[in-house]
Amino acid sequence: MDDLIEGYKKFRAEIWPAERARYEALAHWGQSPETMVMACSDSRVDPQTIFGAVPGELFVLRNVAAIAPPYQPDSPGYHGASAAIEFGVRVLKVSRLVVMGHAQCGGVRALVYGAPPQARDFVASWVEIGKPALEASGPTPSLDVVEASVVRLSMANLMTFPWIAEAVAAGRLSIEGFIFDIHTGVLTRVTAEGVEPVG
Repeated sequence: MDDLIEGYKKFRAEIWPAERARYEALAHWGQSPETMVMACSDSRVDPQTIFGAVPGELFVLRNVAAIAPPYQPDSPGYHGASAAIEFGVRVLKVSRLVVMGHAQCGGVRALVYGAPPQARDFVASWVEIGKPALEASGPTPSLDVVEASVVRLSMANLMTFPWIAEAVAAGRLSIEGFIFDIHTGVLTRVTAEGVEPVG
C-alpha cells in the first residue's frame, strides 16, 4: 500500500496544482465525455494513457477481454458491463463507443485454452460470451486472430442493445474497434474486413 500512497502524494504535489482547475470544473459541471471506451482489465493496457486523454475525456468500462455482452435485460444475474454501457450511452450520451482489445490477452487465452483452474468461478463463464468469436476464427486460429474476432463480436453485441442500434442509425453514435499491441505500442483498427494500422 505504501507505493500507492507515495503515488498519491506525488499526484498532490506535482499533478494536482497544474490540473486543479480541470478537476474543479469537472466537480462543478459534472462529466460530459464524448467517448466511452471498453477495454480489458489488464494492467498493461490503460486507455487514458494510450489515447493521451485527460480526466473527464473518457468514460471507461474495463473487464476481462473487453467483452460486450449481448442485450439481455431479462436474464438472471448481475449486469455490471451492461449497466456501464447503458449509463454511458443513455445518460452521458457519448457520441463514440470504442472497443479496445489487446495482444497477449489472458481472457482470450482463457477462451481458447480454458480458464486457469483458480479462475473457474467467474472467468470461465464470462469468456464463454466470446465463443462465437472463437468459432468464427477457424479450426486452429492463432491468438491474435481470436483477439480481433472478440473485438468484432463485442461491436456486434453492442448493436443488439436497441437504444445503441437506434443511436447509430440516427448518426448520433459510432462504434469503433481497436487492438493494442503491448510489445510494439502499435494500435490497430479492427474492421469487418480485417485489421489496419492507425496513423
